[in-house]
Amino acid sequence: MSAFVYSQLCTELVQLLQSNDIMHTLLTKTASKGIFQPNKQSIVNNMPVADLQALTRADEAFERLQTAIVKGDLAPGEKIGEVELCSRFNLTRGPLREALGRLESRGLLVRKPHAGVKVVSVSPQELMELYRIRESMEGLAARQAAERMTDQEIADLQATLDSHEKMIEQAHGQAYYQAEGDYDFHHRIATGSRNTKLAQMLLGDLYYMVRMYRYRLSQSSGRPHKALGEHRRIAEAIASRDGELAEFLMKRHINAARINIEQKINEGSLTL
Repeated sequence: MSAFVYSQLCTELVQLLQSNDIMHTLLTKTASKGIFQPNKQSIVNNMPVADLQALTRADEAFERLQTAIVKGDLAPGEKIGEVELCSRFNLTRGPLREALGRLESRGLLVRKPHAGVKVVSVSPQELMELYRIRESMEGLAARQAAERMTDQEIADLQATLDSHEKMIEQAHGQAYYQAEGDYDFHHRIATGSRNTKLAQMLLGDLYYMVRMYRYRLSQSSGRPHKALGEHRRIAEAIASRDGELAEFLMKRHINAARINIEQKINEGSLTL
């Protein structure tokens, strides 16, 4: 492999190290080879090229499968078969298996003896409980974000919503898909709260499971623009440093989503 291609791989992997899953894999591999280094760049520089390539392929497989789950292309409760997935997503067994392990650790896949691996699913009651938890926790996160986010973070939050508006327009108002991390409005507020424990709870298993349903519900007629408007009002309250209003608006936003879910379940237009 040329030095240029190797350098590109290293650069990409440094970016991927922002993911705890990737860091865990790197530390495991380097420790097993006796070259453990606590510094991220040192880890990458010491990784054999074959391992760098394998990690990159595994990460690509992970991103493709996670997106398929969030968007419903792999439906809740659907059984996962390695042969079918390799063919369907043009993957090889090694990266696929590593991706499946990461998805399982995020709670998006469940493995049961003699039943194989399935996409996680929840009952209507469990989903309602998740949204009630979100309502309280994200309300608090919005209040603290109004008190603690920097002016630059607030500007970035509003810029993110501008990009969301463009995406909704490109989807002709029929979908509101937010990639995870900084591109996600709710993720930015959780981290902006500067409340480590609260962020850990909001951005752990709860976050990944809720994303599965947020996207499906955003496809309701008129919902994407309405949700974006609600997001903008929350961001305005945060920019005004009005924590009480930000908390109120966030709670109302999530409560509206919960009511929307209940209506769809009762109508039979949403299956879990």
